[in-house]
Amino acid sequence: SIMVAMGGRENWNNTRFISWNFFGNRDLVWDKKEERVRIESLKDSITYLVNLKDLTGKVWVKDQLITEADSLNKMLSRGKSIWINDSYWLVMPFKLKDSGVTLKYLGEDTLMNGDRCNLLQLTFNNVGDTPQNKYLVYVDLADNLVKQWAYYSDASQDSANFIRPWDNYKRYGNILLSADRSDGGGPRNVSVQDTMNEKIFSELEN
Repeated sequence: SIMVAMGGRENWNNTRFISWNFFGNRDLVWDKKEERVRIESLKDSITYLVNLKDLTGKVWVKDQLITEADSLNKMLSRGKSIWINDSYWLVMPFKLKDSGVTLKYLGEDTLMNGDRCNLLQLTFNNVGDTPQNKYLVYVDLADNLVKQWAYYSDASQDSANFIRPWDNYKRYGNILLSADRSDGGGPRNVSVQDTMNEKIFSELEN
């Protein structure tokens, strides 16, 4: 029902390029079809071009191309980890049924604004960078959209590290995404496109 409310699996599968800014720190362009990403880390002037399938690519630090193999491999791994984190903040509702994700229905609850919701618990079976994490996802009864989430750095915790809104949905391409959220955090400047200059995924300047 969540997937349908956000545009449906077919539209999600056919979405090609998604770009966004994460917390003002990083600009990302993700090619979903070819599984590659460009990340521009604004605070430390690092640009990552990462093939997410085989961890090949290029990294520049302050416009200097990294050529030493060990350093490059570490930086490409770091780039993939950044993408895993930053993309989850944008497209988590589309990933609720990924392999290795365990969903548990916890009954009805109330959102911060008082609306009624269904409460889902997400835990992970040896997938992702942080399989010990746990999330609670609050799904609005009225429209089946995720409206709030709680993050637990360890699944055994009783208290959440944070509870944040997942709101301000808009249509991007043929799907709905939550960005520019009411707490000022997370993804912003979101764009979905069908075409993109190939140099974005191969050159420092594009």
